[in-house]
Amino acid sequence: MILAVLQARMGSVRLPGKVMKPILGTPMLFLEIERIRRARLLDALVVATTVDVSDDMLADECVRRDVAVYRGSVSDVLDRYVKAARDLKPVAVVRLTGDCPLIDWTVIDRVVQTYLDGNFEYVANVDPPTYPDGLDVEIIDLAALHVVEAEARLASEREHVTTYIRKYPGRFRAANVRSPVDLSAMRWTVDNPEDFELVRAIYEALYPSNPAFETKDVLAFLKEHPELLRLNQHMVRNAGLLKSLEADKRSFGL
Repeated sequence: MILAVLQARMGSVRLPGKVMKPILGTPMLFLEIERIRRARLLDALVVATTVDVSDDMLADECVRRDVAVYRGSVSDVLDRYVKAARDLKPVAVVRLTGDCPLIDWTVIDRVVQTYLDGNFEYVANVDPPTYPDGLDVEIIDLAALHVVEAEARLASEREHVTTYIRKYPGRFRAANVRSPVDLSAMRWTVDNPEDFELVRAIYEALYPSNPAFETKDVLAFLKEHPELLRLNQHMVRNAGLLKSLEADKRSFGL
């Protein structure tokens, strides 16, 4: 079994409640889930959120929409992943985040297929990134995930699930999937109001006539409307991870 674990919470610092912000009348998270479910190589999906009261609405909406949900640690996201997968006992876990409503199911399948075809413990498309920020996909062998859970100690390694794997590249058999064209300068994730405005504009333009719009459709639309790219071009990729790494340095007096 290949299990997709989609981490999501309401407590975003830069854009609180972002995963439930509506686009065309539907919470952003569930538009993303609609896209994830188009992937052919995923056998199951669970939303991994927190036990914090602020996530009650998110969890309740998952139940109402018949989406499996697990509630766990607020800060220890790695532990949340391990426990979300515990009952289903998958072969591997696909890590996805709830702030990527333009996720491409064909990219998910490409990353998963690379894992299935090779003797890998970890396959991603982020090291180095060549896809737009917001199309990130990672798959981790369950046994490797348990190793990471046992060995990772820093707060950044617990919050950002795969940081430990990339920090010690010789520790795990890994591969990176590259885009045919380097699109890493594009930002399609949602961390702040400017990101949300870009994504909402894309959905409002493409979704009504084609709910299964693809990356090529987004690229064609943005080519016609380059002014939209300026909405969030000033933002830094992986700002949350960089912040966590700085916090680690302060904690250890580095």
